[in-house]
Amino acid sequence: MKHGKKYNELAQKVDRTKLYDPDEALQLAVDTAKAKFDETVEVHVRLGVDGRHADQQVRGAVILPNGTGRKVRVAVFAKGDDARAAEEAGAEVVGAEDLVARIQGEGFMDFDVAIAHPSMMGLVGRLGKVLGPRGLMPSPKAGTVTANVALAVEEAKAGKIEYRLDKTNIIHCPIGKASFGQEKLQQNFDALLDALVKAKPAAAKGQYIRSCTVAATMGPGVRINPAKVVAATA
Repeated sequence: MKHGKKYNELAQKVDRTKLYDPDEALQLAVDTAKAKFDETVEVHVRLGVDGRHADQQVRGAVILPNGTGRKVRVAVFAKGDDARAAEEAGAEVVGAEDLVARIQGEGFMDFDVAIAHPSMMGLVGRLGKVLGPRGLMPSPKAGTVTANVALAVEEAKAGKIEYRLDKTNIIHCPIGKASFGQEKLQQNFDALLDALVKAKPAAAKGQYIRSCTVAATMGPGVRINPAKVVAATA
């Protein structure tokens, strides 16, 4: 892949042969975020599991102590008192059959997180082919299928993110904006990696965290020493 002159100049700040300590890597991610917008810093972690096996799946959610730095629009599938509680908690979109029909018929997708009361999953299940590929399908593991929809809305607004394996056994997650600075990004990074380590499947063998890279949206990847990640979360 060809990169522009600006990217190449920034990439020269990063030693591609080196495995950095997490704090140093995050500082480099901040230093190489030079776009005209506030770039998101992302973490990419390759795990020593095989996601094709159910007993080696890694999926869950974690609240980042400093949030993600982005406004999160929440849709909630609920009725009655639960719907009112979700609205009071700040959900932008609340509904039941009407919301399902809106998504199916109008292609409405103006939300970042979908939460459902357990009683709604019979309805929401119809949206699997629409919400699933976008990573928006409510899930008990992610805490987005819950009887306490108001709390789930508050957590989503506070910076709760979901993590899950992709087809290559890598987890990709945002941990904040470059404007957060190294210290706040480090706190979010530690929270995410601690959650991943705790989510290690019993069936996983050998080295669990195979590789870890951080990068700003338009910046080069910075490789982190996996041993230092595990040590920090121990």
